[in-house]
Amino acid sequence: MRKIIYYVATSIDGYIAGPGEDINDFQHTGNGVDKYLADLKDFDTVIMGRNTYEFGYKFGMKPGDAPYPHMQHYIFSNQLKLEQAAEQVKIYPMDVELVRELKSTEGTDIYLCGGGIFAGWLLNHGLIDQVKIKLNPLILGGGTKLFANAKKAHRLLLQQQEAYEGGLQMLTYDVLYVGGDAGAE
Repeated sequence: MRKIIYYVATSIDGYIAGPGEDINDFQHTGNGVDKYLADLKDFDTVIMGRNTYEFGYKFGMKPGDAPYPHMQHYIFSNQLKLEQAAEQVKIYPMDVELVRELKSTEGTDIYLCGGGIFAGWLLNHGLIDQVKIKLNPLILGGGTKLFANAKKAHRLLLQQQEAYEGGLQMLTYDVLYVGGDAGAE
């Protein structure tokens, strides 16, 4: 079974974007960012929520574009409609069974691009297997939470810790669900 890996930049206080979806204070260059970009090449599938997909519009992406051309894109949204989409871009409703089906298909582990609302929904349904944090040495004080709407506490098991220039840390955790059942709600 494929794992869903939430690979995301965050501040020390747990925000993946600041107020107004501002990401300017996050590190955008350096050997830690190079590592992240190299790691993305190992994924053939990306999942995300509508807000994350539409966030790309701020950077010149057009509706229907595939931000990661080498990956199959699954955007989970009950509201997003695209008149025309790249062949590798599919929209699915927020449905736990559809995510489970995707995990059971052939391929690499699945890159969860975000965002916080979608990640919280996946976590609440026991569907995130690993969290890989690009921990930026900054405090944002508000913005988009790493796991918005998470309903209960979860333990994580640290698998790897790496330090990079500028104080960036890469922390890889396995998510431990109650009773070890990753499919429990």
